[in-house]
Amino acid sequence: MATAKSRTIARHRIWPRVLLALCVLAGALGWYYRAPIAGYTTVGTAYGARTACSCRYVAGRALGDCKKDFEPGMELVFLSDHADTRSVTARVPLLASATARYRPGFGCVLEPWKE
Repeated sequence: MATAKSRTIARHRIWPRVLLALCVLAGALGWYYRAPIAGYTTVGTAYGARTACSCRYVAGRALGDCKKDFEPGMELVFLSDHADTRSVTARVPLLASATARYRPGFGCVLEPWKE
């Protein structure tokens, strides 16, 4: 006959297995959707770099103010300003980055992507 103690031990043993199964499932979903995720992050960083560069060097606004121009869903895009080269880099951590450089007469131009 089962006791209360054996039920508690059985419950404690199931949680690591459930967490492991959830991690494996999340990893499998990430692997399955890797192409769309890579595409969205590449486009998002390119849009963010170009928009922030134009905001910063064409409109003359502060970089923190330029985040207001982003579309909803771009919260994971982080910006960094490089005043010496007049460029802005947008990054999604561990996934993608893009840099746009201000060129007089042309505005802000994206640097070529590295495959």
